[in-house]
Amino acid sequence: MITAIAIDDELPSLEIIEVFCSKLDSIELKKVFLKTSEARYFLENNPIDLIFLDINMPAKSGVDFYKDLPQEALVIFTTAYKEYAVESYEIGAFDYLLKPFSFERFKTSIDRVVERKKTAQENDVNFIYFKTDYGLVKVVFEDIIYLEGQDNYVKIYRENQKPLMIRITIKDILEKLPQKNFCRIHRSNVISLNRITSYRNKIVNLGDIALPVGNTYENDFMLKLEKFS
Repeated sequence: MITAIAIDDELPSLEIIEVFCSKLDSIELKKVFLKTSEARYFLENNPIDLIFLDINMPAKSGVDFYKDLPQEALVIFTTAYKEYAVESYEIGAFDYLLKPFSFERFKTSIDRVVERKKTAQENDVNFIYFKTDYGLVKVVFEDIIYLEGQDNYVKIYRENQKPLMIRITIKDILEKLPQKNFCRIHRSNVISLNRITSYRNKIVNLGDIALPVGNTYENDFMLKLEKFS
């Protein structure tokens, strides 16, 4: 699922995006913002996949906001001014929705985002950037041993590196990882299938690390393990 936020200084525009998102199972609109300052604060602590961004806003233009994003994210510009289209694509925007846009045009754009995320997970992309208190940190998938959920935070355990704590839920981070290589085995744990050295009596061993497999997750784990091997 795609996670997203929307930023626009006009409430009716945000309400339209909320309604359109509610009709699609492929996207979760986390929050909407009337001010770029509030959106920036949210982005500094919450990794997301996509931003719907108005261009013509009073405090800071959408273009300037995009250039100064605190994390990696796709951007779909939403505006009533078609003259911004060329500039938006020149700076790397994923798409450009000219207001008023239809639900069909909106869905087409989201379908493309979903396909891009799927392709990235299955093919060449082998890393992801996470926002921390001290900036963006690149995490290579192959380095991950396992993840430990702690309320709204996740601790990432990596080979020969200090654990990395980021503000995100287990559910949300799992959606950003390659599905074929990672599996949730417990309410609090996601493991890399590459790291399994043995499994017995509902205990997974990742080298010297032993983690329990919860009853709720056992069937899915066994199916993934069978396909993986």
